[in-house]
Amino acid sequence: MEAYIYDHVRTPRGKGRPDGALHEVTSVQMATQLLEAIRDRNNLDTSLLDDVILGMAQPVGEQGGVLARAAVLQAGYAQTVAGQQIHRFCASGLDAVSLIAAQVHSGMIQAGIGGGVESMSRTVMGYDSGAWTSDPAVAYHNHYAPQGIGADIIATLDGFSREDVDRFAVESQRKAANAWENGYFKKSIVPIRDVLGEVLLDHDEHMRPGTTVESLAKLKPAFEGFGKGGFEAVAKAKYPQIEQLDYVHHGGNSSGIVDGAGIVLVGSKAFGERAGLKPRGRMRAYANIGSEPTIMLTAPAACSDKALKNAGMERKDIDLWELNEAFASVVMRFQNVMDIPDDKINVNGGAIAMGHPLGATGAMILGTVLDELERRDKETGLITLCAANGLGTAAIIERV
Repeated sequence: MEAYIYDHVRTPRGKGRPDGALHEVTSVQMATQLLEAIRDRNNLDTSLLDDVILGMAQPVGEQGGVLARAAVLQAGYAQTVAGQQIHRFCASGLDAVSLIAAQVHSGMIQAGIGGGVESMSRTVMGYDSGAWTSDPAVAYHNHYAPQGIGADIIATLDGFSREDVDRFAVESQRKAANAWENGYFKKSIVPIRDVLGEVLLDHDEHMRPGTTVESLAKLKPAFEGFGKGGFEAVAKAKYPQIEQLDYVHHGGNSSGIVDGAGIVLVGSKAFGERAGLKPRGRMRAYANIGSEPTIMLTAPAACSDKALKNAGMERKDIDLWELNEAFASVVMRFQNVMDIPDDKINVNGGAIAMGHPLGATGAMILGTVLDELERRDKETGLITLCAANGLGTAAIIERV
């Protein structure tokens, strides 16, 4: 059975700080407003849905308690719609969409919504890290180091200079500004409102389109303190070929801390006929994989090849690639390994410019790729993300 993509929506990304535009909005409220929007714009009979799966990277506090089910009920969906919460760090949002697709492909459900939500201004990164970072026996065994150290290890091993990663970041800002100026995201953005119905945010708040290599050069490396505090020794123990770690990443060439959510409506052909909807695409394949956990950012290449193998496709068959911009070196390495030119990957910018609401980003960028395939009249896109502790996910979508 085919798993078709019928629609998707996302919130704008708000700065993940107390003074950010979405700070007053809880995660369940963001998810609720998206569920309401995708129902209303499709005149959707929600009793036709089987499940809603939402991912988040910090499923604790107000983001806990199977938030998906709370949002389903808050949005006024049919009581019969189930809810599930998943956690695969930054891979969660895309993985949630893939899990819905897998159930449709197997014939166990007819339709569902997958996606993710993250309020980074209200829930602190690291609350749920557990044994991976906190148990000395586990951390020692895996040569644990913070993600920023992993990004700097990549830059050191692959020879990316500070100017190289800064130039990548400037280009991300340019692409994102161009996409917004030309309305490429317009049909998929749901403005987020407060309790009085007033619009709080209708654009990605984190962007800095005036960024230059010269302005970025003034920023101090963000992770040198971690390195000098002991994690450089961990990096050298794992990678003895490193003589000196090059600290090249900072806030301007790393993913922005933001609030946001995104969801994707996936269903069978029979569901579409009953709901009166035409599919916009289909989920062709998906995959998950583990990679070396000290760097923890290199899984997307192997995971993409795994998804391509599952689809019976080759790299040359992909029209557009989208890799979450966790750090500049992550995408730069991926391009080198996969031999992807600049004009085929992250063509509308990425998380360096617009931000990375951890558990939501995967669903957001799947939608971005679908919209761009339609705009360019292209056929296939591959979406992938690295995730903490050496995890990665990938999905291939195809227009119909």
